[in-house]
Amino acid sequence: MKIELEGSLIHMTPETDSEKTELNALWSLIIGCVTDGKKLVPVGEYIPGQKEVATFNIE
Repeated sequence: MKIELEGSLIHMTPETDSEKTELNALWSLIIGCVTDGKKLVPVGEYIPGQKEVATFNIE
């Protein structure tokens, strides 16, 4: 997955069919958060080379 930051915009470009499916699921989930007044909150920390997973919770 290619991820680019442009100011406050995040561009995510899937590079495989499975990433396309996953991005579509994420897109649907985030749209649901907006309509339900929920937010995506980071959990723990992401440290390249040490902790390779960025984790978020929906509140």
